Amino acid sequence: MLKKHSVNINGHSTSFSLEEEFYRELTRIAKQNGKPLSRLITELDNNRDPQQNLSSVLRVFVLED
Repeated sequence: MLKKHSVNINGHSTSFSLEEEFYRELTRIAKQNGKPLSRLITELDNNRDPQQNLSSVLRVFVLED
C-alpha cells in the first residue's frame, strides 16, 4: 500500500508516495550513510532527470543499493 510522505527540498515542500517497505529501506540506507533522510532525498532529487518522477527515483535507488 502506498503512503504519501512530505519532505523539504531546496526550500520547498514536496511529497512522494512509497510503499512502506521502500520507505523503511530508504530510511535504513540514509542512517547507514550517516545522513538525515531529507538530505539523501534532496541529493537524489538534485541529480534526477526532470522527466523522472521522484517516487520512481527513490524506488530505483533502493533497489540498486
